[in-house]
Amino acid sequence: MARICETIVYIGIHTSSTLPTCHSTMSTNHVEQQLTDQVITAEKTTLPYETDDGDISKFAKSAGAKVVNLTPQYAELKQSIVGSSPEAHQHLRESFANLLEAIKAGVEEIKSRGSDVVPEASFTEVTSKGSDGAWIEEVKRRGVVVVRDVVDDEEALEWKEKLKRYVEANPQVTAYANKQVFEMHWSKSQLAARSHPNLLEVQKSLMGKLFHAGPNAPISFNVPISYSDRFRIRLPGDSRFALGPHIDGGSVERWEDEAFRGCYREILEGQWRDHDAWDAERRLEINSNLHGGGGCGVFRAFQAWLSMSSTGPKEGTLRVFPLLKESSSYVLLRPFFRPTVPPTSPEFLSASSWELDLTNKSFPGSFIGLVQELSQATHPHLQLEEGGMVSVKKVRPGDMVFWHPDTIHAVEQMHQGEGDSSVMYIPAVPLTTKNAEYLLRQRGALISGHSAPDFGGGSGERGAQGDGRPEDITTDEGRRAMGLQPYAEWPGMTDGEKEVVRVSNEILGW
Repeated sequence: MARICETIVYIGIHTSSTLPTCHSTMSTNHVEQQLTDQVITAEKTTLPYETDDGDISKFAKSAGAKVVNLTPQYAELKQSIVGSSPEAHQHLRESFANLLEAIKAGVEEIKSRGSDVVPEASFTEVTSKGSDGAWIEEVKRRGVVVVRDVVDDEEALEWKEKLKRYVEANPQVTAYANKQVFEMHWSKSQLAARSHPNLLEVQKSLMGKLFHAGPNAPISFNVPISYSDRFRIRLPGDSRFALGPHIDGGSVERWEDEAFRGCYREILEGQWRDHDAWDAERRLEINSNLHGGGGCGVFRAFQAWLSMSSTGPKEGTLRVFPLLKESSSYVLLRPFFRPTVPPTSPEFLSASSWELDLTNKSFPGSFIGLVQELSQATHPHLQLEEGGMVSVKKVRPGDMVFWHPDTIHAVEQMHQGEGDSSVMYIPAVPLTTKNAEYLLRQRGALISGHSAPDFGGGSGERGAQGDGRPEDITTDEGRRAMGLQPYAEWPGMTDGEKEVVRVSNEILGW
């Protein structure tokens, strides 16, 4: 099967590797559409109508990524998760069938509404201390939200112009995708944005209104911390910076790591409707980087970016699959089921055409040390290429987009607009012990000018002209977010918050 591949930079994961996007020339009438088996090995394991020559395996292999063979222990892992009880097996079958019906109905709504299905709220609505509004339930369902007017248009545009000048003054700093994604972390614009009172306030409000944790859990949504990421200035006509559907934060770790697996306990027990994606306490001990894949070193409550341009659908923007609970459940259950008919069958997507299989080591779209990839081949019921993915609504400078870390997301393949599509990546990160440990190393990188820890820790912007310094962060809350001042207690703190503040201050040397 012939393929046309172009190399792109995959910034959805924190690695310097480049990954390709592959466009198959295979006819849609081909008898056996290639479904992905994740094992790249001389001795391939093949299921009926499910082969190992799909887009994702080629995606990783041709990128030069180190692909580690999945061993038989992964079949044993499936068996240990589900157990041997016939009742448990039947319960999982029934749950999967019910899930497929819910996905079918949800995708039909997505197709009919398009980008309008993505919820939005104003900065004032999000940060209001009064009524929470109906938008919260929609965000919980969709896993994504556009927040309007977080900062003034003029301020966001000024940051972009300063970034352009910073890039021009420092051509030695690494850039990817034809110099559109910049390995820069410490510009004055980025420091100003991360420490901006409105950004910190919207992060705090979103985390507090959507996530929850017990009173003794060592986490505080009231103390957002800064995570140093990069920025993108995508040019009109660009097709190199195109990211396929994926979920950041590990792949096989979702099943392999006990704490990570615990986040999805109800799904794996056949009660997918009881899954709570907004329980932050369960996520505190997960290890999404068991295999050294260069994953994110902090727990991000939300991935996010700040827009520095007017950008809408077809203009190089973010795409999402806006059914959070359903997509999470499907991703977790997909490895346990295989099709019994070819993809060309009219009944291919019917639950009756899929059977429980605990004997194979395949985890579709999952590779050791990489993010979770998804495609029409590996996860067909999501209809990712047939209307299941939608672009977010048009954003203006100063707007932000936030999405849950389990949200399936991508970037439009082609930027068909007339102006640049520019964003600063600024996630919402709560204070936890693990996050404070990362912040300690990140603070050192800021002081020295090295790259942030998740981005290789190399020379980075050391010696760069016009780079930002700790003294450029002037507000108390902004300095605390960067670990430059100790955290203080406040009225109404939970016992868990008191503990995480105390321990974090110790970690940071206060």
